Amino acid sequence: MDVITGKILKLNNWADGKIIGIAKDVAAQLTAQGWEREAVLSQLDAVRQNPGSFLANTLMADLARECIRITQKDEPLDDALRELPLPYPIWGQENIDEGAITQMSNAMRLPVTAAGALMPDAHIGYGLPIGGVLATDENVVIPFAVGVDIACRMRLSLYEVSPILLGQKKGMFEDALMEQTAFGMGAKWTGSKKAQHAVLDDEAWDATRQLKVLKDTAANQLGTSGTGNHFVEWGSFRLDEPMFGLQPGEYLALLSHSGSRGVGAKIADRFSKLAMEMHPDLDKSVRYLAWLSLDSEAGQEYWLSMELAGKFASANHYIIHRRVAAAVGLKEAAVVENHHNFAWKENLPDGRTVIVHRKGATPAGVGVLGIIPGSMGDAGYLVRGKGVASSLESASHGAGRLMSRRAALNSISRSARDEYLKKNDVTLLGGGMDESPQAYKPIEEVIAAQHDLVDVLGKFTPRIVRMANEPGDI
Repeated sequence: MDVITGKILKLNNWADGKIIGIAKDVAAQLTAQGWEREAVLSQLDAVRQNPGSFLANTLMADLARECIRITQKDEPLDDALRELPLPYPIWGQENIDEGAITQMSNAMRLPVTAAGALMPDAHIGYGLPIGGVLATDENVVIPFAVGVDIACRMRLSLYEVSPILLGQKKGMFEDALMEQTAFGMGAKWTGSKKAQHAVLDDEAWDATRQLKVLKDTAANQLGTSGTGNHFVEWGSFRLDEPMFGLQPGEYLALLSHSGSRGVGAKIADRFSKLAMEMHPDLDKSVRYLAWLSLDSEAGQEYWLSMELAGKFASANHYIIHRRVAAAVGLKEAAVVENHHNFAWKENLPDGRTVIVHRKGATPAGVGVLGIIPGSMGDAGYLVRGKGVASSLESASHGAGRLMSRRAALNSISRSARDEYLKKNDVTLLGGGMDESPQAYKPIEEVIAAQHDLVDVLGKFTPRIVRMANEPGDI
C-alpha cells in the first residue's frame, strides 16, 4: 500500500504548514479505504481547486476550510460607489413605484455590480427591490439580494380529472387544505404528522455550527408554509398546448407558494449581518447590499447554506402536494416548479461569469418553465422563458404589490375584498386583509409587460385558497 508522504505532497505543489498535515491525514484515510495513489492525489487536488464543494464532506471538510483560509485575499475593501449607476432595462416601468427604481439604481452603483434588470412586478424591498435582478462579479454574493425567504418557490401539480370536481365535492377539497397544511411563523408538525424526506439526511446539515442547529427546525417545519403571500390552493388549469403527455384542455390543479421557512430566515439573518459588519464604510443607501467574497470561508458557508435551503424549500412543496392530493385520492400527472430569492452562477453574453441574484424574479432561460401567480383572487400563468439576455434571462415572480401592507390595511375594507373574491368564485380559508387582491397589480398587465421575455402556456384559476390566518384568528 502506497503511503503519501509530505515530500510527495510538496512535489504536487502542496505548501508547507498546517495544510500539508491535514492533507496527509486525509490521504492516509483514503489509502486505508483502498484508494490508489493517483486517485488520492486527484481527490486532494479537487478539494484544493474547489474547496466550497467539500465543506459538507466529513472527511474533507477540515482540508477544504484550510484551503479557503490560505487562499483568501486580505486586500483592502473598496466600498466606494460608482458616481453613476450602470444602465439597466426596466419592464413595465409605468406601474413601478419610484422607490423601487431608486433602490435598483443604487444597487447598480455598487463596485461589484456587473449588470441588472427590473421586472414588471417590482416594488420596494430591503436593499434590492422585489423584482430586481442583480448580476455581480463572479466571486461575490449579496445575502440581502437573495432575500430573507431563501429559495421561495412555486409548485404546480396537474391531475387528469376535471376541475368540475371542486364544485361537486367542495367540502372534501376544503378539508384537505385545512387538515393537510400548516401556516404561520410557529407552524410545525408533531407526532405521526411529522414529515420525512431525504433532504433531512443531506450531509450539508453537518457542515456548519448553524446548520447543525437548524436541522431540528427543518425537521419540525418540513411540509409547512409561511405567512403573508404564501398559499396552497386548488384551482382549474387550462393547458394551451400538448405538454407533459397531456392534451390541451382543463385540468384540476394544485398550486403552492412558500419557501425555506425558519431555516432560510436564520441563514439570511446571520450572513446579512456578517456582510454588513465587513463593510462598515458602505454608503447607508446600500448598507443592506453588503457582500461576501466567495473566496472567503463565510462566503462559501453562505453559498452552501443557501443551496441547502433551496433543497429544503423544494422538499416542503413536495410534502405539501403529496399530503393534500392523497387526502382527496389523487395522483399528479405532471409537475412544474421554480424558485426565486436565490443566486446562480451564470455567464453573460460577453463571456463574463457572474453571480445572478433574482430577488422575486423567475428564471426564464430558453425553454425554462415557470409559474407566475396572481393574487388570492386572480389567475396565475405557466410560462416558458425565451432567454432574453438583457433581462438576465429572468421574468416577474408574480403580480407584485400595488400598495404596501399598511396601505392595504388602511384602505381596503373586508366587504370590498370579499365581494372581489365572490365575483371571481374564490373561497378563501384564512388570509390577511393586507393580501387582498386589490393590493396587487393586475396580473394581466404584468404578463403583457413581459411578452418578450416569456411565452404563456397555460392559465391557473384559483377556486379554494388556503393562507395563514390573520392575527387573532383560530
